[in-house]
Amino acid sequence: MSAESLGQNEHTLHVVWRRFRAWRGSRPFWAGLFTVFGGIPIAYFPYATFQLGHMTLSLSTTAGAGSLIIGVLLVTLGLTMWFHHIVRVFAGVATILLALISIPVANLGGFIIGFLFSLLGGALALSWAPGKPVAQPAKTAEPESEPEGSPVPEQWDGVGADARDTTIEANGGRNSAG
Repeated sequence: MSAESLGQNEHTLHVVWRRFRAWRGSRPFWAGLFTVFGGIPIAYFPYATFQLGHMTLSLSTTAGAGSLIIGVLLVTLGLTMWFHHIVRVFAGVATILLALISIPVANLGGFIIGFLFSLLGGALALSWAPGKPVAQPAKTAEPESEPEGSPVPEQWDGVGADARDTTIEANGGRNSAG
């Protein structure tokens, strides 16, 4: 046994981080993250109440249910971008449309914060493209050397007497049909 073992004593946190980076690189991770961060304030603010001393400030509007639906849909679309990256174009377009709808429905799109995050997430989803796998160079087998005395057949390169030989009659450029 060797004193140095390869990979056996590697810290678990490094392994988890490396797997997360590989997972993150194969999907529109930042688009989903911004979309989720955009959906949370849109869904939260219409139901929030703040205490300012002895005064309670309620942000409830008549469109509270609409903003909740928009916020939940944005969070769902963000998770869809992570786990079903094949439908990223649909999720990106739907995210942008829901972000635009949230301006009049959900307290100016979650006080512009949710609107901007969602708009950025939708744009990132539309612009993301999966990476192409790196092609490994193919091992080229060395050609067998031919004996010096054997003749090498010549290949026709399209130039020569055969290239000019045609069987079509020009007949002065006139059409002879009919």
